[in-house]
Amino acid sequence: MNDFLSLLPLLIICTGAIFLILSAAYEKITLENSSLISMGFYAVAFLAQLNACSSPNILFENTFHGMLATNNFTVIAGLIILACGFFTSVTSHSYFKINLFCTREFYSLMMFAVCGMLLLTMSQELITAFIAIEIMSLAVYVLVGYDRANIKATEAILKYLMLGAFAGAFFTMGTALIYGAAQSTKFVEIAAFIAANSATAPLIIGGSFLIFAALLFKVAAFPFHAWVIDVYDGAALPVTGFMATALKTAVFAVFANFLILNDSFHGSWVTFLFYISIFTMFGGNLIAIGQNNLKRMLAASGIVHTGYILIALVAIGNEQFSTGILAYYLAAYAIATLGMFAALSYLSGEGEKRITFKDFKGLAKVRPYSAAAVTVFLLSMAGIPPTAGFMGKFYVITAAIAADHLALAILGIVSSIISIWYYLHLIINMYFFDAEESFETTEKSQFAVAGTFVLAFAVFVVGIFPFL
Repeated sequence: MNDFLSLLPLLIICTGAIFLILSAAYEKITLENSSLISMGFYAVAFLAQLNACSSPNILFENTFHGMLATNNFTVIAGLIILACGFFTSVTSHSYFKINLFCTREFYSLMMFAVCGMLLLTMSQELITAFIAIEIMSLAVYVLVGYDRANIKATEAILKYLMLGAFAGAFFTMGTALIYGAAQSTKFVEIAAFIAANSATAPLIIGGSFLIFAALLFKVAAFPFHAWVIDVYDGAALPVTGFMATALKTAVFAVFANFLILNDSFHGSWVTFLFYISIFTMFGGNLIAIGQNNLKRMLAASGIVHTGYILIALVAIGNEQFSTGILAYYLAAYAIATLGMFAALSYLSGEGEKRITFKDFKGLAKVRPYSAAAVTVFLLSMAGIPPTAGFMGKFYVITAAIAADHLALAILGIVSSIISIWYYLHLIINMYFFDAEESFETTEKSQFAVAGTFVLAFAVFVVGIFPFL
């Protein structure tokens, strides 16, 4: 029964995805109904995930042969992904009332992507992880280019698809090399091989490097980050928010599960991840500082936050550290990022006509509550107390110090200070200039507005009452 309960959220989402794509053939199921139905499935799956047994559990061991497993970390990652799906549907309900290029299949594709993400969090075997990544990626590719009349969207899907194909090839080749050494693709058996032999065996090193390259591409870490700016800019706002949060959570879940195979295995990659995290943080900051477009700035900001999460992976070998800190940071980042894209989805107007910093001059004088919510999200991203973002960075930095990576902790703080500039840039435009327009959004749906304020409230709740 525990196995079934742990697998139930995945089954619910899979059922919802199939139902929605079949229902798209019937005109009585409108686009708005599809949105509401998807929200219902996400809510039920979220409750089922809460009810799932969170103790370490191998799912249907004899049937799946140890390919899937759950623990506290995978359960929390699943909750984050389901919440991201729910709030993306909420945002999309309003966004597609103004931007009329969506069809009913959109919500089905998003649920298929969530299926792949949930499967990825539970994967304990490389081939299963690859299948999950492809299920997730193929759906996201279509979502990125969903607006076929938009040249930017066409460019975005081309870049993402081509580079994503290379990442998939890297993962496959890495799996083959590791299988050549360990004679297995299961995490447990790979760990046993490393314990009995060495983490520095040539095939293990080569295979792991290729797998890490594929995963670093998916989370937009240096030096595989170049695609993220154009892809995020070309995708619709709800899709961009979904990619920035749910996808990143799923990939980091399998990244952490693979990295902690063995202490010596983790130790052999600490130096590599140390430098990757530094270049990712400061490279992202340099890109973000020069941006005038909000979507591109948030994309670069996502690169920086990837660097902070990599700090957590560097410190994950410390005995006092738990994957709960990684899950907490992912949750804090997801809340603020989803909130920003929820707000932009109705403030940007038809065709995303308001998307630069200057477009939001004087927003606080016309729509003070929306400006306040956006400010809350930006302060959380910057790590200002008492937001969830501050607590997330605090836990990550203290974990790095506890793991004897003082230099990395200091550089993380410096990076956080630098990032305040481009977050304040928008706040200054909203509060210290007169409004140049009325910010009439002709909102035909208040779902995104409600979602924005719920997420703004969640920023403080998660920050003041951390779930660690």
